[in-house]
Amino acid sequence: MTAEPILSVRDTARYYPSGDSIVKALDGVSLDIHAGELVAIVGPSGSGKSTLLLIAGLLEPPTSGEVRIRGTLVSKAGENLDRLRDFRRRNIGFVFQKANLIPFLTASENVALAMEIDDVPAGDARRHAERLLAGLGLGHRVGNRPSKLSGGEQQRVAIARALANDPTLILADEPTAALDSARGRQVIELFRQIADTRGAAIVVVTHDPRSLDLFDRTIELTDGRISGELSRQDRLQAH
Repeated sequence: MTAEPILSVRDTARYYPSGDSIVKALDGVSLDIHAGELVAIVGPSGSGKSTLLLIAGLLEPPTSGEVRIRGTLVSKAGENLDRLRDFRRRNIGFVFQKANLIPFLTASENVALAMEIDDVPAGDARRHAERLLAGLGLGHRVGNRPSKLSGGEQQRVAIARALANDPTLILADEPTAALDSARGRQVIELFRQIADTRGAAIVVVTHDPRSLDLFDRTIELTDGRISGELSRQDRLQAH
């Protein structure tokens, strides 16, 4: 690919003190994610997957290295990331293992809130929230609170919330871990659709091998380093 990547992580490391030793959560990772790509990050527990996502999402600074989004240097070693709060909200959508919906708000209110924080008028935010939910197959659930939604439906609301501000980058940390295989695949199929139709760059940390055929690339981390990479074509040929 020759186009400028949406996300570029360069020589990124994250070290933590642990007693008398240093834990290398990430140890010199470089990767590029382009528009329209759906990329899986896999590897054993403790391999640095979630740390990579936190750094890419501008929630944690690297110990060394840098992060660029659409070519702009946004994070480097030792930097205070508080200044990036607005940038992060407008450019990055997050989806986590748990939907983390506000229990006393309806599905549409949960999604609309992400826009209202950015001063979108309440009526406009609600209408856009309802359009997003309808596009994800939840048009009949916009008035339901989380307790009335299944786990898969809650996760789709969380995805709609992540899309609310039309981000160019979506980061998902184990979004299917609490779902059965059918609902888990539906979530990854939604990400595939979003990458294809919206051109968003999407990075998914996952332990679930059952939907890896839907990803453009699978990047494996081991002990904080990239230990392997497999393209969709490679995976199809292997099977």
